Amino acid sequence: MKGIHGGDVYRNSVNMDFSININPLGMPEEVEAALHKAVKSCSQYPDIKAEKLKKALSSVLKVQEAYLLFGNGASELFLGIVHAIKPKKTLIPIPSFYGYEYALEAVDSNIIYFQLKEDKSFLLDESFFEILTEDIDLLFLANPNNPTGKLMAREYIKKLLDICKDRKIWVVLDECFIEFCENAFSILTEIDSYENLLLVRAFTKIYAIPGVRLGYLVCSNKGILEKIKKQLPEWNISTFAQEAGLACVNQPSFIAKTVDYVKKERQFLIYQLNQLGFKTFPSEANFILLYSEKPLYETLLKRGILIRDCENFRGLSKGYYRIAVKTRKENERLVKAISEVYGKE
Repeated sequence: MKGIHGGDVYRNSVNMDFSININPLGMPEEVEAALHKAVKSCSQYPDIKAEKLKKALSSVLKVQEAYLLFGNGASELFLGIVHAIKPKKTLIPIPSFYGYEYALEAVDSNIIYFQLKEDKSFLLDESFFEILTEDIDLLFLANPNNPTGKLMAREYIKKLLDICKDRKIWVVLDECFIEFCENAFSILTEIDSYENLLLVRAFTKIYAIPGVRLGYLVCSNKGILEKIKKQLPEWNISTFAQEAGLACVNQPSFIAKTVDYVKKERQFLIYQLNQLGFKTFPSEANFILLYSEKPLYETLLKRGILIRDCENFRGLSKGYYRIAVKTRKENERLVKAISEVYGKE
């Protein structure tokens, strides 16, 4: 059975992994150096409050330190949020990241799904507002969405949040991929206006450190932050994660370089895949959703290339695949492997 997440290189013979959406530029050298240095502190407990990291990140994000809460990846924060809120009824647009559903299963929330339409480019529209009824306790959203790579416009986000605020609906906004996107609007700049907003990001994808596990929550509602904090283990942020995080927040040029690189390689991949006859969907993130009637997952896995089969994404069916944007050399090898099998059909 195919896994519910990408990156399962432990149970597959893989030379290139296009199933996980991490930065193709790899981990910054400064972050790697910080991880090596952190070994010397392993005989001590990590700072239980992660104060240095909190101070550095609040300065970069321009938010109060009291608005920040760190987690062992975004996944731990999703679990902490649902255990704190205990939503009876939750709304999730689909297709989207399975991690939201996984967290909600732990509290037996009644999940309502809203199907995004392919003919509307998998984008939310104003029809979504009609089901934001007052009996909804919690809404999970992603900007950009995974696996579609679509961003919501500023005006839409603000209107949606205003409606949810008026109807007392908590909103978890997953921005784990937003730093890959060119000219993306983040509601982070207006976090004080929405006490019902729980904005989640992670260092995992943009800094290529999924093995370190470090995510963070931004919220202006200190009461709910305290409740969420009580759901998390003590010392949940390791010394390695704290030192890596400190090195990450001091890399402003790295993100700008990443955005330019990803845009160029995404355009290259989309063009090449379209030339080979595959249906691709416009993306603003570091991954591409495509449709193929050909068994692409199995064919590429035989050649040591792992992509994400999206058949088990709720809201998608057989034939949808997600491909991460990687380096030009890797992207060319992927295109070559596909063309060798299907290029002459």
